[in-house]
Amino acid sequence: MSATALIVIDAQESFRHRPYFREDDLARYVERQQALVDGAATSGLPVVQIFHVEDEGPFAEASGLVTTLRPLRIAPAATFLKRRHSALVGSGFDVWLVANGIRRLIISGIRTEQCCETTTRHASDLGYAVDYVGEATLTFAMVDAAGRMWSPAELRARTELVLAGRFARIATVEQALAAQPDKLAA
Repeated sequence: MSATALIVIDAQESFRHRPYFREDDLARYVERQQALVDGAATSGLPVVQIFHVEDEGPFAEASGLVTTLRPLRIAPAATFLKRRHSALVGSGFDVWLVANGIRRLIISGIRTEQCCETTTRHASDLGYAVDYVGEATLTFAMVDAAGRMWSPAELRARTELVLAGRFARIATVEQALAAQPDKLAA
């Protein structure tokens, strides 16, 4: 198995049932996420799918919405359920990474500045090499305490700014798929 794994975080139907969900950037996200998934499969990289779960609402397993966001097609090597922002907390994902000799993670999914960013920071602190593929993440507008509306593009730019060179290499789909672990900086 490869020492690199593609991680698809929270790309699930649950989000369509949240009041902030918008389809504005959905087509772009799906295209880039699918290109990353397909490229990983072609390259022999394991694809790991992470789903966020809660006890009630659209993120509850009983809702039937904890399924892959349509129209994405993912055939994961492993699937994990998480209840925290970091996919590495309490899901068993961390154990799977060690058992499979994974040393490099390619991070993608939903939401850019929340679970994707948190998992990136956590993985970096644990010593993993991380490629953060912002173009294969999706988020939604947010309003800060001062009343300013942050667009998805602004949130993505902010996330990439704070992660770059500190916690991850910011990469395009093509760059992430072309990278070789032995050529990455520690």
